[in-house]
Parts: sequence; structure tokens; C-alpha cells
Amino acid sequence: MKVLKFGGSSLKDVASIKTVARIISSTKELRVVVFSAFAGVTDRLSNFLVECQRQGAEDRIRKFISQLKNEHLSLLEKSVPAKGERQTVYNLLTNSFNRLERFLYGVSYVEEISPRSRDLILSFGERFAVAIMSAALGRFGIRNRPFEADTIGMITDGDFGNATVILPVATKNLRRLFLPLLKSDVTPLVTGFFGCDSESRTTTFGRGGSDYSASVIAYALDARQLEIWKDVDGFLSVSPEIVQDRSQSRLSRRGTYAGKASRLLDVLSYDEAAELAYFGAEILHPRMVEPAMLKDIPIIIRNTFNPAKKGTAIIKKGYETKGVVKSIAYDQNIAVLKIHGAGVGYKLGALHDIVSHISKSGINIKSVITSQTCINLLLAKEDLDLAYQALHKAHIRVIEHLEKVKDIALIGIVGEGLVKTKGLAARVFGAVATAAVNVEMISAGASSVAYYFIIKEKGDALTRAIKAIHSEFFK
Repeated sequence: MKVLKFGGSSLKDVASIKTVARIISSTKELRVVVFSAFAGVTDRLSNFLVECQRQGAEDRIRKFISQLKNEHLSLLEKSVPAKGERQTVYNLLTNSFNRLERFLYGVSYVEEISPRSRDLILSFGERFAVAIMSAALGRFGIRNRPFEADTIGMITDGDFGNATVILPVATKNLRRLFLPLLKSDVTPLVTGFFGCDSESRTTTFGRGGSDYSASVIAYALDARQLEIWKDVDGFLSVSPEIVQDRSQSRLSRRGTYAGKASRLLDVLSYDEAAELAYFGAEILHPRMVEPAMLKDIPIIIRNTFNPAKKGTAIIKKGYETKGVVKSIAYDQNIAVLKIHGAGVGYKLGALHDIVSHISKSGINIKSVITSQTCINLLLAKEDLDLAYQALHKAHIRVIEHLEKVKDIALIGIVGEGLVKTKGLAARVFGAVATAAVNVEMISAGASSVAYYFIIKEKGDALTRAIKAIHSEFFK
């Protein structure tokens, strides 16, 4: 049995819907399919939430809903020309859009949105997609049944915006529901990106969370394989927007994508893939590896629009290449909060107090680098000001002053055997030095397959540094 997941980049238009349907129909073994929202829908919902958080937004809401509804109904009509075949889904979509419109009116009336309401509203893109794909797959003779993940027992810890599935509970619920269907040759179609807490409140898994949804389902059902279908061939040695002609690359703020100058990686270990995702490669959700890894389920990254490519296999045991370095990832969405104080890195309980106050504000700390007189917290850019205010109000005695550092970028180097290979760090930083880029701080040893460093993002410093490293190891 396989679990297949299709992201929004694979669901763009009628042609891509048919392509996805052909891929699913060509999979002869039992399968469960997980879908993200259609391309760009979740981002549009998120952006519109900012606009409608004020009185008098009714006209904008009606216009937004009308446009989004017409786009989805058009996809349904073109994918399923026979009116009788699509009527049930048409009614379902109409009811869903009415619900969404009411929720948006509520946001406008109170002029703010709670984390709970935000997660519920953002989940609608996946609900629309699964309904449409159910009708489209039916035309291909694929017996299926659509499910919304907050109604099937995918129970989470209730952390809105960054929820984690409680695997033992979800496993019991999913097996009870899906195994009889699979035995009857019925393919379950499941919304990705969200589940629900023990009180049935919708909770999302964060950006790209459909990958995580698919991994949880693969774990629960003891799948033979998990296939993640994207619009790229797999993991690569470096982002092509850095090392190739930009006219041939798909630009992104973060990540590792396909391109001529980049080298496709045929195999990665679970650890390597997890580190690349953590360091900024948006090709995978950072937490999607863990459920599959717990049961040694291979993950295959495939290209929806180039299915002949084998893609990248992510398995338990990778291998060490001749050059050791396999891939270079980067993240520009970072900032550092420097916490200065005499002996702050040494005093008992200081770090605990600092982290505790940050966590109470709902902020995730990406990494901590300490010295005797300074603790450096690596954060997402959008969390920097909030973290600063949290510690400023805390009045922790050991803190003398706080310093916000922006305009930086993180570069992560990943490969089996990286930490134990003598002289490798010297080659990396030697290459960076030849590019006239200064390294601000370094972290190594936390992982046996990765380390990262931070540079000032001034001019084209990031591009120069990555090009220099890639040239050193992939001549």
C-alpha cells in the first residue's frame, strides 16, 4: 500500500488535474491520496485575513468569495463536464463557500482574528481541493471517498498554527476508518495541512503541512512507500537561482530546487533530508520525515510533470559521497536576538529563564549559540520584535542589554560524514573567504550530517558565498 501526496504546485489547472488523475490511476496497488489546496489558494486566504480585520469589509469579502468560488466551480465544470456527475460536489462546494463567507464576516465584525479562527479559515483550500479531485478521479474510474482531516480522528496536541499529531490516537482512528475501504478497493482522499484537537477544533501543521499529513497517514497504515509529488525532480545540490541562468530557475526566498547547474540527489538519509528542510529547503515540511522514519518507510520525491524521473529517495541509511557535501541550503527569513550580560552564558538558570519567556510568547527558537557574555537566539524574522519585547518586559537580572540583528542569512551544509571529515570545514570557509564574505557565527556538532553558519546579507554576499562553496565541492 502506498500513500501519495500532491501539493498545490501540482494542482494548478484542469490540465494538471488530469495529469494527477493519470498518475493515481497508474498506481495499481492500494493507495491513500493526500491533497494540498490548489496553487496559491492558502496564501490568498492568509493575505485576505489581513484585509478583512476591520469594519466595513463586507463588499471586499463578497467580492473575494465570489472570485474564489467561481474559480473552483470552473475547475469542477471543466474537469467533470457532465452536470449530473458533478452536482453533489457542486452543492458541497457551495455550502463550504457559504461557511467561509460567514467566518470572514465574523472576523470583520470583531476586527481581529484568533489563532483558532485563523486555522479554521486557512483549512478551506484543502477542503475545496479534495471535493473537486474526488469528482475528477471518479471520471477516471477510480472509486474513491473524500475525507476532511478534522473529521477522521487525526487528533493533534492543539497547538494552533504548528500542531503535532498524537500518533497512537491517530493510528487507531485512521486504521479503523481506512482499512475496510482499502480492502474494498476504495481510495481514501484526504485533506492535508490540518487535523483537529481533542475538542474537534481545527489545527494546522504550518506552511507545507500536507507533507506531514501524508507522513502521519503512512505511519498509521504501515505503508510500503510514501510518494511526495511536487513540480521539481527532487532534492538538488544547490538552488539553481544561485548558480544558473535565472531565466531557467523557479525563484524562491528559500530552498533547494531543480536546475541544470544543480545536481539531482538520488538518495538522502532521513537525517540529511530533515536537516535540509530545517535549513530552508521548502521542498519538504521540516517535520514530515519523523513519522515515516519511525517505521522505516521510504519517501520518494517525484515530479508530477516529469514522472519518468526517479526523483530522490529518502531512506534510513544514506551514503557518503566522495566530496562529502551533498547539498547547500539557505534561509533568508532569519534574525538574531543577541542577549548581552556579564557571565550570561554561564550563570545557572539564565538560559532557562530566557527560553521560558520566549516560549510563553508563542515563539519558536530555531537555534541557540552561547558564549560567556552573550546568548544568541536564532529566530524567524517576524518573531524578532515580539521576542525583544518579551525579554525587555521580563526584567531578567543577568540581561544587560538586547540587540536585534537583521539583514543576515543562514547557509546550511549537509552530507553524510560531514562532521567527521578532517579539513572539510576549512575548505568551506576558505571558499567563503575567497568570495570576500565574512562569517558572523557558526554552529557545528548538533548534527552528524550538517552544520550551518550565518553571514551578513549585504548586496550579493549570499549568492557569492553559495557559488563559491558549490564551485569548491562540485567542480
